[in-house]
Amino acid sequence: MTEVLAKDILLRARERGLTVTTAESCTGGMVAAALTDIAGSSDIFHRGMVTYSNAAKQDMLGVRHETLEAHGAVSEQVVREMAAGALAAAKADLAIAISGVAGPGGSELKPEGRVCFALASASGIATQTVDFGALGRASVRAAATHHALELLVDALTD
Repeated sequence: MTEVLAKDILLRARERGLTVTTAESCTGGMVAAALTDIAGSSDIFHRGMVTYSNAAKQDMLGVRHETLEAHGAVSEQVVREMAAGALAAAKADLAIAISGVAGPGGSELKPEGRVCFALASASGIATQTVDFGALGRASVRAAATHHALELLVDALTD
């Protein structure tokens, strides 16, 4: 199913002459990998950023220290800044950003399986949080990757 979504993204973005970039934390580059697994993806995907640590989020994407301190890495505020930073750094048309608690573990406020997403374009940034549940690390990462790809397809459908 991931391959089908990635092919759909490639087709739709190519038809519209748009480029896509990624800013990933908990998925560790899985969205970028899904896109670049498709031959011809260089037409629409030029770069992606894996910013696993808070320092990387700040250095590579311009996430503000104050935002991280106030809300934590797993927050809609942080993914909003990640997406904006990725859009600017890659000079892309669409950016997807992901940060979450893949597990094991988590906390009462940020349980395992909680993942925040942001989708940025010239028209603005939309954020959302999805609680996938304590599915285990691999399953949370796979579910987050799938959801991010769906968000990109939806954005390219409008």
